[in-house]
Amino acid sequence: MTYIQTEKVILKKTLKTSKYALVLHNDDFNTFDFVIESLKELCGHTTEQAEQCTLLIHYKGKCDVKRGTVKELKPIFEAFCERGITASIVE
Repeated sequence: MTYIQTEKVILKKTLKTSKYALVLHNDDFNTFDFVIESLKELCGHTTEQAEQCTLLIHYKGKCDVKRGTVKELKPIFEAFCERGITASIVE
């Protein structure tokens, strides 16, 4: 029972500190390959994760690609913007 309580505390702590999401948005100028490589480089995604996110961005218009605090996400957000990839940080 103590293990479950500890697990809940850790889960609550993680959710509380990771309540922001970095979202990439669909556009008509960046290629799939460019976005996939950017996700791998900037977010540490595997090829499969990056491909799945790119498909979601294309078909749904956007996708949460990373979660964390604003402090953690801001440099990644800025790097995507510098590459011309439309991104936002949402709560």
